[in-house]
Amino acid sequence: MASTARISSVPAPGGATGLRARGRGALLGLAVGDALGAPAENLKPSEIRARWGRITGYVAQEPAGTDDTEYAIFSGLLLARHGSALTPAHVEAAWHEWIADRDEGPFRGAGFSERGTLENLRRGLAAPISAQHRHAWSDGLAMRAAPFGVFAAGRPAEAARLAAIDGSVSHDGEGIYGGQAVAAAMAGVPTVAVVAAALAAVPDDSWTARSLRRAVTAAHRGERAVRSAAVIGGYPWTDLAPEAVALAFGAYAAADGDFAQSVLTAVNMGRDADTTAAVAGALAGATRGVSAIPPAWAAPIGPVRGRCLPAMAGYHVLDVADLLTPAEDACPSPADFVLAPDGTETAG
Repeated sequence: MASTARISSVPAPGGATGLRARGRGALLGLAVGDALGAPAENLKPSEIRARWGRITGYVAQEPAGTDDTEYAIFSGLLLARHGSALTPAHVEAAWHEWIADRDEGPFRGAGFSERGTLENLRRGLAAPISAQHRHAWSDGLAMRAAPFGVFAAGRPAEAARLAAIDGSVSHDGEGIYGGQAVAAAMAGVPTVAVVAAALAAVPDDSWTARSLRRAVTAAHRGERAVRSAAVIGGYPWTDLAPEAVALAFGAYAAADGDFAQSVLTAVNMGRDADTTAAVAGALAGATRGVSAIPPAWAAPIGPVRGRCLPAMAGYHVLDVADLLTPAEDACPSPADFVLAPDGTETAG
C-alpha cells in the first residue's frame, strides 16, 4: 500500500465559517444522497426509467437515509470521541459498544461486510482479523468515510490515515482504498483537485485508482459513459468498492461539482445507488457548502431512526458535522468531547 505521507496538503477553504458550511454540506449531502438513492438501489437504469422516468427528486413517500447515513454518524461520533488519537482498538471497542453487544435493528447490521465483521467480533476476533471475511472489498467504508475528511479538512493525508484506521476492523485492500479516496476528497476545493486528492490517497496500480480514473475520464461524455467505464459487468453484487467509488466520483465530475446534478446522476445510474449518491452528495456538499443543497431535499432529513444501528437513533448529521468542524468563536476541538454511555456529549 502506498504511503499517504506523499499526499500534499491543500488549502482549507474559507475560515472557520467556510469549514463549517462545507462540513455541514458534506454530511447533509451524504444523507440527502442516501435518501434519494435508496429506492433505486440495485436497479438498472432501464428499471429506474420504467418505474419513475428520470428521478429528479424524492420518489419515496417518507424519504430517509439508510445504513449509509447511520454508519457515517457512527464514524463521526467515534472521531468526535478520539480525534486524531484514534486507534484500531478504539474502533473495535465502539463496534462492540454501539453495535455488536446490543440488539440490532431491522437491517441487522446492514451490508455483507458489516455482517461479516459483526460475526467475527462476536466470535472474539480482533482487528485486523475481524476484517477477514468474504466482503472486505465492499463500499461499506467508503459510505462512512466523509466524516474523516470533514474533520481533517485541508489535510488529505490525515483524512486517509484515519479512514484506514476505522476500516481496519471491517475492511481490507480495495475496501480500505475506497474509503481513503472518499475521505481525502472532502477538501472543498475545485473539482479537479478533489479528484486528484482522491487518487493521491490510494496506490496508483490499485483497482480503485484504475476504476476512478476511467470514470472521471469518461465524465465529459455523460452518465452512460461513466456507468460503462465503472460497472463490473456480470458481477452479481453492486457494493464493490472500486465500482461504487468510481461511479460516485464520475457523477461528481460529470456535474462539475454541482450538488443536484452530482446526486441525480449517481441515483439514475442505479447499482448501489444509495451509496454512490451518498458519496457524490458528500463530495458536492463539501465543494459547494450546505447552501447548495436544495431546501426541499434538506427538509425531510431529520434525526436518524436507528433502523440499522439503534444506538445512533436521534442523532442528526448536522450535529455531527458541527462536532467535527471548528466554530467561528473557536469552540473546543472534537477530541475535547466525551460521549457518555447514553450517547450524550460532554466537554472533556
